[in-house]
Amino acid sequence: MAASIFRNAGQILLPVKFAISRRLCLASQSPPQLHGFSNLDSLVSAVITAVSSCASISNCRSIHCKVMKSLSFSHGFIGDQLVSAYLRLGFTKDACNMFDELPDRDLVSWNSFISGFSRRGDLSNCLNAFSAMKLETGVEANEGTIVPLISACTETRALDIGTYIHGFILKFGMLLELRIANVLINMYGKSGYLDGASGLFEAIPIPNLVSWNSIIAVHVQTGKPEEGIGYFIRSRRAGIEPDQGTLITTLEACEELGSAKLAEAIHGFLFITGLDSNLTLATGLLSLYSKLGSLVASQKVFSHIRNPDSIAWTAMLASYGVHGKGKEAVKTFNLMVKEGVAPDHVTFTHLLNACSHAGLLKEGKAYFEVMTLIYGVEPRVDHYSCMVDLMGRAGHLSDAYKLIISMPMKPNSGVWGALMGACKKHNNIELGKEAFDNMLALEPLDSRNYLSLSNMYSSAGLRKEASEVRGLMKKRSVIRIPGSSCIEHGKRIHRFVSGDRSHPLEEEISKKLEELVKKVRGSGAWARTEFVLQDVDDEEVREDMINKHSEKLAIAFGLMVSANLRMPLVVTKNLRICGDCHEFAKVVSRLEGREIIIRDTKRFHHFSNGSCSCRDYW
Repeated sequence: MAASIFRNAGQILLPVKFAISRRLCLASQSPPQLHGFSNLDSLVSAVITAVSSCASISNCRSIHCKVMKSLSFSHGFIGDQLVSAYLRLGFTKDACNMFDELPDRDLVSWNSFISGFSRRGDLSNCLNAFSAMKLETGVEANEGTIVPLISACTETRALDIGTYIHGFILKFGMLLELRIANVLINMYGKSGYLDGASGLFEAIPIPNLVSWNSIIAVHVQTGKPEEGIGYFIRSRRAGIEPDQGTLITTLEACEELGSAKLAEAIHGFLFITGLDSNLTLATGLLSLYSKLGSLVASQKVFSHIRNPDSIAWTAMLASYGVHGKGKEAVKTFNLMVKEGVAPDHVTFTHLLNACSHAGLLKEGKAYFEVMTLIYGVEPRVDHYSCMVDLMGRAGHLSDAYKLIISMPMKPNSGVWGALMGACKKHNNIELGKEAFDNMLALEPLDSRNYLSLSNMYSSAGLRKEASEVRGLMKKRSVIRIPGSSCIEHGKRIHRFVSGDRSHPLEEEISKKLEELVKKVRGSGAWARTEFVLQDVDDEEVREDMINKHSEKLAIAFGLMVSANLRMPLVVTKNLRICGDCHEFAKVVSRLEGREIIIRDTKRFHHFSNGSCSCRDYW
């Protein structure tokens, strides 16, 4: 393992000579009063408090001058405190000059100096100080030296330098220091080297809670939620009591996996241990249930929160919004304000989004007006994006475009994408093309932009133009993300892709899907083959392709294995749902008497009795 770790290790940067100079301190405002204290200890205590609370460079320099006149830098490590204050305020030169003035720099001084650079993500100066400490003073490094060095490597994703530091740790036998091992796990994991992180974890004789949290988090945050859950289960078997950090990460893993049953199990654990009263965990849980399609469960969790804060209120409001419950979101906002909880910019983003999803044009405009006038929240780009989407839904494309042009900041792809979606719905090809050109200028390699324009052309019957857009994608080597749909059954998540034949029950699923397609087409809902993204001229082939989209496969599987007619089928799609699949789900919900919930990248679609909660606008 060591050989692979050091293979790409570079040489450590050469130390920079810190110039030793005594400078004159010129205060821009009155220095703090440091006289009138009964003894030296109280004076030192007052100075340390003043340094730690310094909010300006002028105050810091003033205190510096007073210390030079009245105290020694060694009193209460005041010198080290001043160095840290300069670095915290971003004045590196002052910090280096101050550090040079310290008469007796010991290991604590060096560690404080290195830590100050690390907190600012300044890896270069971290390494310079580390080199100077080793080569100029001979002071031996300890845990307090190494941890900030590795943290700086993690922050800057400097894996090559991090492997060098790892080699230094091995050479001096410091890997047994648990805190060092933990930050190394974090560094390798966040750099995408999960094998290195796992190897280090397995080598720890007795991992502590931080060790377990680190290995769980790096797997969940790098797209390996199932492995993260596996480590969580192992930690429980090892007798480790999880803390808030463990459980927040585990909830994130449940969301990534899309597992409602696992979420319920974690909820049960929180209830048994009394952690369900933890505001942060309760908020995370209600948000998780919402993202898994269970709005009722979110409501129950929120109802048991005694004193919800702004984050909890906003999470509940957002849950209503993403499920198309705009009126409930507005009611939640009004209750929040009535309870004396101040909304912030995130609250208004979700509120405007909820108004947009529910088509509440009048309410959305009113909240956009008062957010600054009454609540002092300045509009951000996300608020404008919501307003463009809201106006576009109502068909006010000209007003939406004027709002974009008048924005005080540069519109992002989300703003132009909202306009393009409205142009597609209302068949305004010219304005939609302008929106696409702006999206393309911002994100030229995002396949979703090309597919949006292609779908707009297809919806308008312009198949030649749609084909040209797909040709442009190929020419520019833009990679299209394959669509997939997931549904939970038993103890696993079943994933389907278009035309999938890999499932063990493939024959039964195909038979069920053929039966459903025959029923749907027989009811008068003909295939909308314009949503086929491949360049195929044969209409029968196009229809066969669209009949095997991943959403349809997941729905067919869900109906086949689910006996409980009261339980909705919950399908998660990694892309936007296409128009044909949307119509298919509506008809199936009526013919089969089942509620179908499909979560795409924008919102939840609740299909029931032949209609959708989005009112056919997405």
